Amino acid sequence: MKPLRRRILIVEDSDALRELLLELLEKPEYEIVGAADGAVAWNLLDRNHFDLVLLDLGLPGISGFEILQRLQSRPHPSNSPKVIVMTGDDTPETVLRAVQGQAYQFISKPAQRATYLDAVEQALSQTAEVLPIEVVSAKPDWVELLVPCQLEIADRIQSFMLGLNAKLPQEVRESTGLAFHELLMNALEWGGQLDPNRKVRIACLRFSRFLQYRIQDPGPGFNPAELQHAAVSNDPDHPHGHMAVRIEKGIRPGGFGLLMSHTLVDEIIYNEAHNEVAFIKYL
Repeated sequence: MKPLRRRILIVEDSDALRELLLELLEKPEYEIVGAADGAVAWNLLDRNHFDLVLLDLGLPGISGFEILQRLQSRPHPSNSPKVIVMTGDDTPETVLRAVQGQAYQFISKPAQRATYLDAVEQALSQTAEVLPIEVVSAKPDWVELLVPCQLEIADRIQSFMLGLNAKLPQEVRESTGLAFHELLMNALEWGGQLDPNRKVRIACLRFSRFLQYRIQDPGPGFNPAELQHAAVSNDPDHPHGHMAVRIEKGIRPGGFGLLMSHTLVDEIIYNEAHNEVAFIKYL
């Protein structure tokens, strides 16, 4: 029996981009449908099953935000397709509205072809139920979220955080993004034990001269010297020893590790229990 094809709806009012995405995602394992406005898109979503939606926000007729709201208003929103938001409006307010609408990921247009492909492949490869992100604060200068301890959440949240900082220099975006991703992964794995019923609290505070990130996990904390899986605890004679330990424990073999995170930002501190970390990047 042939595997079922994954159904993808591309909602984009730009004919050029819509046709590009239709061509880009033309694969035997996908069934692709295109829509140029919100009304047509909602009619398709209301009558058909889709696994994934690539959704522009500035649509004629029904806006992308309204489509997100309608999907969340369904009796069983967990059965709705994952939504990757695509927009040229990368203001913090727009990014945060996408988070509140439970979008799966955020893509700032224009984007490289690989960005769309990677986002689609990642979204479709994740089979776990997509649990909601709780928005505690949605002020552009104070974003605070509660996220479930699922491994995939780190990439999802990073896409939104990159959107929030879209106007900052590339070096700042890359370094803070990498440090944030690694520290969040540690919180999900060790503090949250990858238990989706537990939550990690994250905050991004934007000051005039620096960015501050805070990550608090639900665990009891740790002693860095006892973390054999972390690069910070390596024996100088075995600089990659943590990799073998990570593989043995079934943890992702990659990652920059706690030590590398310190090199990417300007200041980083932990609370006494080591279950909350804060770091600063000067602008």
